[in-house]
Amino acid sequence: FSSCFSDTGTKPPESGVFGFMINISALLGVITMYIRYLLIKKQNESSHFVRSSCNVFSLCIGLMGCFGMGIVATFQELSVPSVHDIGALVAFGSGVVYITLQSIISYKSCPRWNTYFVCHIRMAISVISCIAFILLIVFASRISMTKIDWTPGEKDYTYHFVSAICEWTVAFGFIFFFLTFIRDFQ
Repeated sequence: FSSCFSDTGTKPPESGVFGFMINISALLGVITMYIRYLLIKKQNESSHFVRSSCNVFSLCIGLMGCFGMGIVATFQELSVPSVHDIGALVAFGSGVVYITLQSIISYKSCPRWNTYFVCHIRMAISVISCIAFILLIVFASRISMTKIDWTPGEKDYTYHFVSAICEWTVAFGFIFFFLTFIRDFQ
């Protein structure tokens, strides 16, 4: 499951900065997800557009993803690769499920609490992230070695390259998805 994203934080001193920033990002994710949970809970009191258990489940899945990010930050790719990879799978897998659930919840809240345009954007990001996550698993699972410095043409380079693109696509998908909450949080 090793790819380019974690390569940026494998060697000191970058590893310390990478770990710190991933943990800060996870904390900000927790805060954002909790605020989103409270917002949906409050809107749902008057509109009843989604079961409260769905809102709670979505929050729990999101928090699990943030926990996975903490594992990625704590266990470096080359030091403890299996734990790092499990953390990455939890972070990316839970993140994709979270944004998909939030997209569905957004559609259920239309047109009172969201516009269809925002819902379409959220769902598009969710679909792209889901496809990228699946491709990430497929290509990363074909990589037979864990290393940092890759050279074009060497064994497994193409798998590494494609999985890195997919990994960054999912990561930026999460960022762009969270940016769609700006209007909701006003």
